[in-house]
Amino acid sequence: MRLPSEKEVERIRKNYPAGCRVELVKMDDVQAPPVGTRGTVLGVDDTGSLLMRWDTGSGLNVIFGEDIVKKIAESEV
Repeated sequence: MRLPSEKEVERIRKNYPAGCRVELVKMDDVQAPPVGTRGTVLGVDDTGSLLMRWDTGSGLNVIFGEDIVKKIAESEV
């Protein structure tokens, strides 16, 4: 797994600020919430992973370069 540069991490933090809402597109983990599950970003760590609170109650993070989420527009929340 390739780690992101500091510049990439800053871009991720800008695009996914704490409090923004996302929807899960792909996560290859046996404990992953179902595709389509929505959650709130709590922050971004130094590896570029999104620290999450899923609506299902899970706290499984979105791993940079592995998992895929899409940002939910305010009008969709």
